[in-house]
Amino acid sequence: MPGPQAPRDRGQAAVEFALALPLVVLVVLGVVQLVVVVRDQLAVEVAARDGARAASVAAAPAAAASAAANRAISIRPLTVTTSTGSSSVIVTVRAVSATDVPLIGAVMPDVAVSATVTMVREPP
Repeated sequence: MPGPQAPRDRGQAAVEFALALPLVVLVVLGVVQLVVVVRDQLAVEVAARDGARAASVAAAPAAAASAAANRAISIRPLTVTTSTGSSSVIVTVRAVSATDVPLIGAVMPDVAVSATVTMVREPP
């Protein structure tokens, strides 16, 4: 059976907690920043898919892709590039995911996210 704690052990848990808390907070903030970047990557993929779909059926593919991609998500600024061939259209969407989570944003640069989608052209 454990006996009463010795007087010198009192407060040990508080000291350990105070030493570990900053590291735990940094890890949690890092995970939050990672989730933000992944969310932005998924949003850019959706914008590229919508842009490619709009470009594949439009008479003016570049304008249609840009308009559809900008409508799809709220991340700004978006860079939308469109390349058309005789039978396909390729749309690439690029954006920058700002690392603005406290503490993490100060030590980590902004992250560039991009997505490219190829679709078969259909008659307008």
